[in-house]
Amino acid sequence: MSATYHLQVVSLDGLEYEGEVQKILLRTIDGDIEILARHTNYCTAIGMGTAKVTMEDGQERKAACIGGMISVMNGEVRVLPTTWEWSENIDVERAREAKARAEEILKDKQLDNEARIRAEAKLYRALVRLGSSGQEHNINID
Repeated sequence: MSATYHLQVVSLDGLEYEGEVQKILLRTIDGDIEILARHTNYCTAIGMGTAKVTMEDGQERKAACIGGMISVMNGEVRVLPTTWEWSENIDVERAREAKARAEEILKDKQLDNEARIRAEAKLYRALVRLGSSGQEHNINID
């Protein structure tokens, strides 16, 4: 078995996960990063994407991870996302509806810059949720 470490994920909704894992892969503002056991101390902001957590037993779980911070300090890893939704808990129909609403708003050529930025952010979040759900395929967000 691979070496493990303690992971804690705490979102604005509360404790999402605490326990031993083999690794976590998630998107930061500088690109994707994978944290393995004995990783050097590290801290950065989280972007938007699908987080992949390899549990102690080797099972992989996915989650929509949006915003926040990740900290690695002396072998302890803390993920403090703004939003964290395990793939099995994502309401796919709600995400599809949010995507459709955002796409409809973005069709408006008269949209001011602020409204466009908000609609693009909503579309991006919906796409992350759909991609993380395992229900939608070929959604690539860069």
